[in-house]
Amino acid sequence: MKLVRFVVSGEERPLWGVLEGDSIRVTDGLGGDFTGDRFPLAKVSLKAPAEAPKIVCVGKNYVDPAKPTPADELPKEPGLFLKAANALADPEQSLPYPSFTKELAFEGELAVVIGRTMKKVRESDALDYVLGYSCAIDITAKDCQKTDLQWVRAKSADCFCPLGPWIETDLSPQNVMLRTRINGEVRQESSTAHMIFPVAFILSYISSFMTLLSGDVVLTGTPKGAGPLQRGDVIEVSIEGIGTLKTPVV
Repeated sequence: MKLVRFVVSGEERPLWGVLEGDSIRVTDGLGGDFTGDRFPLAKVSLKAPAEAPKIVCVGKNYVDPAKPTPADELPKEPGLFLKAANALADPEQSLPYPSFTKELAFEGELAVVIGRTMKKVRESDALDYVLGYSCAIDITAKDCQKTDLQWVRAKSADCFCPLGPWIETDLSPQNVMLRTRINGEVRQESSTAHMIFPVAFILSYISSFMTLLSGDVVLTGTPKGAGPLQRGDVIEVSIEGIGTLKTPVV
């Protein structure tokens, strides 16, 4: 099931619904009852499918099967950082190239949207707390990441976390393909099977010290191939079983 957050032309308040073919069947809020209204997908504007209290991100989390990494060089636990909720951007929303950086970069990632409060949850139970999965782009100002005391500007500027196009609830995250294209050229291609820390472990690990709330978003890391962006580039992140998230850089 694909859960969609959207706005109708002339309206400001986002609605939630379920994508059925080429139309959206409206619900009374996320996970609510059907209202009886329906809108053609082509007639609405998609919004980021989360109203995230916080966005928790994993650093290095993929191995390159073509170049095996010795076990003693792999991270022993997930390396985490945060993005602020203001970084969320809608599907196909333009990303303005910020004036404060000369090294804007992309990372395509599988996003997890939390469905209910998680606190000290075992790995074996962690996926029971997931609402669904989406595509995400972790945008970074690489030069600011190197020079600033903390990563607030480098990671949490406006529009630095495009998310969408919807939440897919029927997905097993253990072995799905992820591809990132820049201007149609494949730059990243890997399977979540190559994650160092699988999704369930990541969620359990985070919940051991930080309560995850309904609506929180967890970005699970990016495979090799992440790189620089230029004005005029178009980023497309496609994840098997979900869809494609598209972001133009202006």
